[in-house]
Amino acid sequence: MNILSQIIEVKKDEIKKLRRDFSYNRFKDSEFFNTKRFSLETGLMKKQAISIIAEIKKASPSKGVILEDFNHMKIADVYMNNEVDAISVLTDVNFFQGSIEYLHEIAAIKSVPLLRKDFIIDEYQVFEAKSNGADAILLIAEVLSSSQIAELTHAAKEHDLEILLELHSEEQLDKIKFESNKIIGINNRNLADFSVNLNTTIKIAEQLPDYVLVVSESGISSMDDIKQLKDSRSDGILVGEHLMRSNNISDSLKELKEWCYHES
Repeated sequence: MNILSQIIEVKKDEIKKLRRDFSYNRFKDSEFFNTKRFSLETGLMKKQAISIIAEIKKASPSKGVILEDFNHMKIADVYMNNEVDAISVLTDVNFFQGSIEYLHEIAAIKSVPLLRKDFIIDEYQVFEAKSNGADAILLIAEVLSSSQIAELTHAAKEHDLEILLELHSEEQLDKIKFESNKIIGINNRNLADFSVNLNTTIKIAEQLPDYVLVVSESGISSMDDIKQLKDSRSDGILVGEHLMRSNNISDSLKELKEWCYHES
């Protein structure tokens, strides 16, 4: 069983508990459930630069703890002060040491869209995301069937949430109805051996419809990486580990924004 399969088995147990502990009406009564979202799509449509989704990420299954002195509110504050285009918040507890509370607390002070990054396989996780202040959710094509993608996309849109639909390989393209899923994340990490290759973005992006927005994910940490992605049709990047390992997140973000700027 690979790591993704292990994670999904844990998620199934989490969802059973979520369904026991929460009703739809309880979600509906929460403070954020009826608030209008900040648009991730709009944030990715900048012409002058590649957009930046900055991630709040304490740990990962492959790297362990990435940031020991972790404070999600301080990191979010730095991100917003540096005017990132969106913030991705890891909410998985067991494998990434995240928390749904991180999302809820950041939502109270947000000035940019918040993406809930987790392994979403059930509509109750969609309701949970909305009730805790998410503006968008991550869906991972590798762990979902075509019908699940359609159902979860419908549930998200019904609750004023956008979707970042992530894929790792060309084999997933047939599952996607791009008219409904117009923001596509391409993860450069190989799920079998955790190696990273930015050519994954370049290769898959060429096969997507022109109207789709493309976000390159994983392994982005240098000016050369950004140059490579500029030669593709990437509209945005999702960067976590590079920022989490930085001695000065604010300085690293300023540098990243300079790299992402399109020279006229």
